Amino acid sequence: MINPKHKKIATQRQCELVGLNRSSWYAQASTTETADNLDLMSLIDSLFTAHPFFGSRQIRDSLRLKGLMLHRKRILRLMRIMGLVSVTPKPNTSKRGKGHKIYPYLLKNKPVTRPNQVWCTDITYIRLDKGFAYLVAVMDWYSRAVLS
Repeated sequence: MINPKHKKIATQRQCELVGLNRSSWYAQASTTETADNLDLMSLIDSLFTAHPFFGSRQIRDSLRLKGLMLHRKRILRLMRIMGLVSVTPKPNTSKRGKGHKIYPYLLKNKPVTRPNQVWCTDITYIRLDKGFAYLVAVMDWYSRAVLS
């Protein structure tokens, strides 16, 4: 629809004609990752899976030992896209937020004695050949069977 290489109509005018915010068009155009970045994301994922306590600096150092000279900010950007965060303790994690409602643990004194009484969910991502996908599981606490 929008041709950035058009000789007579500028990209800004094309966006106006279509009724699209120009920043939205640029954001859509920049969301795809290159094959090099996908390969790099695969390497970062394998390193992070083996060492979940690694941050961007340690991953950069490990990749440099493998012969890849990369800037830490690029690794940090790819880690943010993948949602990778080091499992080390963060500052002020045990402080309660002001105005945050405390919800009671409803299963505290409830024995789980039969199937379909209590369910739980878990969300994770898995690596595929051309990117990543989210995996969601719903489980029964009593039988520990995956329901969905």
